Amino acid sequence: QVQLVESGGGTVQAGWSLRLSCSASGSTYSWQWMAWFRQAEGKEREGVAAIYTCGGGTRYADSVKGRVTISQDNAKKTLVLQMNSLKPEDTAMYFCAARLYGTKWNGNPLAKENFDYWGQGTQVTVSS
Repeated sequence: QVQLVESGGGTVQAGWSLRLSCSASGSTYSWQWMAWFRQAEGKEREGVAAIYTCGGGTRYADSVKGRVTISQDNAKKTLVLQMNSLKPEDTAMYFCAARLYGTKWNGNPLAKENFDYWGQGTQVTVSS
């Protein structure tokens, strides 16, 4: 049974930092990519950052480049999103996701349709 549990969200002021964590349970052997997505109220879920689990390559959304870092431990059991210089527009529910090898793939590791497992989310609110 695969489970992803996010933590670390909260309410902060603009310019502050937050560190989100995603704890994975179950077999992670066949996971290819892990990623963070976010969904603001009334908007579509969008990819924030992704990491290739077997090589460590990363991808970032243009809106967060230079402010956000994604990382994982070697056993793929913990995924971290370090967010700095937060802006009010970063306010959203943040979700952890994992993609399996061999499932449908359109080539974009920040596309939600490419991911197979999802956490329940952690809320990030940035006040101005």
